[in-house]
Amino acid sequence: MSKTALFGNYARSNLSFDHGEGVWLVTKDGRRFLDCGSGIAVNSIGHSHPHLVSALQEQAAKLWHVSNLHQIPEGERLAQRLCDASFAEKVLFVNSGAEAMEAAIKCARRYHFDKGQPERYHIVTFEGAFHGRTLGTIAAGGQAKYLEGFGPKAPGFDQVPANDLDALKEALGPQTAAIALEPVQGEGGIREIPTDFLRAVRQLCDDQGILLILDEIQTGVGRTGKFFAHEWSGIEPDIMAVAKGIGGGFPMGACLATADCAEALAPGTHGTTFGGNPLAMSVGNAVLDVVLGDGFLEDVRHKGLHLKQKLAGLVDSHPKVLDQVRGNGLMLGIRCVVPVGEYVGAAREAGLLAVPAGDNVVRIMPPLTISEDEISIAVERLEEAALAIEAKLVEGAAE
Repeated sequence: MSKTALFGNYARSNLSFDHGEGVWLVTKDGRRFLDCGSGIAVNSIGHSHPHLVSALQEQAAKLWHVSNLHQIPEGERLAQRLCDASFAEKVLFVNSGAEAMEAAIKCARRYHFDKGQPERYHIVTFEGAFHGRTLGTIAAGGQAKYLEGFGPKAPGFDQVPANDLDALKEALGPQTAAIALEPVQGEGGIREIPTDFLRAVRQLCDDQGILLILDEIQTGVGRTGKFFAHEWSGIEPDIMAVAKGIGGGFPMGACLATADCAEALAPGTHGTTFGGNPLAMSVGNAVLDVVLGDGFLEDVRHKGLHLKQKLAGLVDSHPKVLDQVRGNGLMLGIRCVVPVGEYVGAAREAGLLAVPAGDNVVRIMPPLTISEDEISIAVERLEEAALAIEAKLVEGAAE
């Protein structure tokens, strides 16, 4: 057992950081690491962004929490801004991505219940998906490694292979309430869902009275170069879960929906003690000030393309270590030839932080505020990691 009083459910590195500066994290002894993980796509506008710090300090000096028994003007403003920038007409604020997905699932099921169809509670999801760690969301994801040891899988979820339209059609029936998917499977290995498939799913939902739930917890708030990733395909969901980047590091999530769907969660049907408190709402508004600012998303798209091109060159130069580049915007992944953990460790030794994912992929997700110069530094350090592994391979072959 570890000497720490914390649970041992995380395999932590030996690093501890004192402070952050933009895309950099700094240890107490002054070592600087380029953060290409962004706290797993959370620190959307970097560490210690002055506008976020100012908003948090100003609100912290006034009011932290009042509960949802009262009006919260900051939340009403943030909800309206999210609606104005998306398909949504209503917003429910929560504290995390898993909570946002739980709210989306409950909203979809209650919607059909209110329409006189209580048998429609099944949610169809896709293999390789990750929707959270609650009992409901691990059932939605359906991955055995997350389900094992926690008792029977929560009923009402059916998984089909990703991008298999025939399998999806076979799974649908009078029991189906919604189809839920990530436009890009983040934990699954930066696997993009093709535009044609997304459009076909939207059409199936329209034809059969099924709701479409999009999980944009990791892809949303500018990560792919659009405010939300589904905008690339031209479709719109009925319900959407958002978190991570929306708080810029402050714990925050949201469930966005059409007005028709949102009516399902009437008073008494759902709630959250901390969700939407003044502190979170002030930070969320500050994040949108930046992300929805003139030219910001266009700049993310430009930097994302530049970084992807450089990563493709890196893969070409190191075929014994790296295999393929995936993703869009600043949500990129490199499929590794060597075990992904080995490459993530080598990158850390080179002064760069990245995040492993499924399918032996390392996620490269820097803050959206990363500069062109910092992109060059990131690629240099990723190459240093590849060279270090190649040297070990040569050494191993010589032995």
